[in-house]
Amino acid sequence: MTSTGGVGRLRSVVLDCPEPRKLAQFYLGLLGADMFSDEEETWVVIVDGDGRRLAFQLAPEYKPPRFPDPEASQQIHLDVLVDDIEEAEPKALALGATLVQPNDNDQFRVYRDPVGHIFCLMWL
Repeated sequence: MTSTGGVGRLRSVVLDCPEPRKLAQFYLGLLGADMFSDEEETWVVIVDGDGRRLAFQLAPEYKPPRFPDPEASQQIHLDVLVDDIEEAEPKALALGATLVQPNDNDQFRVYRDPVGHIFCLMWL
């Protein structure tokens, strides 16, 4: 992979949500990350072992994406690589995920997090 010497580096992916701390707890369980900052009610950050940051920002008027809906977009989604989908899926569902599309032949399945953001569990 070649670096193009861009303007900057990605620090965080930020998700709007109605309850940042609650959604951060879901992603802590899903990704195995650590809580980095949760001192504010409006902004929570988690960090995984490789330093990747996922932040959660209070959006009082939050409306979830309408997926799958050809008239609306996902806006953004996360791809989460797992070793074994049959082991990972029940854990994700127990955390509060909802299965949206079981695409077994394509090596990914589509889910919603507890507030409606789309993410995929992918396997090789």
